[in-house]
Amino acid sequence: MKRYMNTALLYAILAMAGGVFYREFTKFNGFTQKTTLSVVHTHYFLLGMVFFLLLLLLEKNFSFTKTTTKRVLMFYHIGLNLTGVMFVVRGVPQVLGSSLTSGMNAAISGVAGIGHILLGISLVLVLVQVRQSVPAAWKSSGDCFENRQ
Repeated sequence: MKRYMNTALLYAILAMAGGVFYREFTKFNGFTQKTTLSVVHTHYFLLGMVFFLLLLLLEKNFSFTKTTTKRVLMFYHIGLNLTGVMFVVRGVPQVLGSSLTSGMNAAISGVAGIGHILLGISLVLVLVQVRQSVPAAWKSSGDCFENRQ
């Protein structure tokens, strides 16, 4: 459980750093339009900090962590950070007014897409692990799982 708390703290720090970078970088360059830098902050807060705080609570209540959980969460971390890095890689040229070649644009979109796919698949796998642990936790606590809807 300590690992989930430490991970949530790390992602909170990354979210704040992403938000400060977005604000200061756009202000320094006099940029007032939309940029993908604006979503780095929210992605790290929600998919990073909030997700791992929820895992902390779920672990405390249902003890869902298995040997495969570490591997699944490794892919989650890779997906989230790959997505976050690609937001920055796309957002910095937007702010600087640099145009990307079509190949570079496609490469950024492709890598960000891979990050989103890894995030999505690993999120579903973690939820499946939690779901499998819920009936066992209810049965061991004496709660009648069969009567629940």
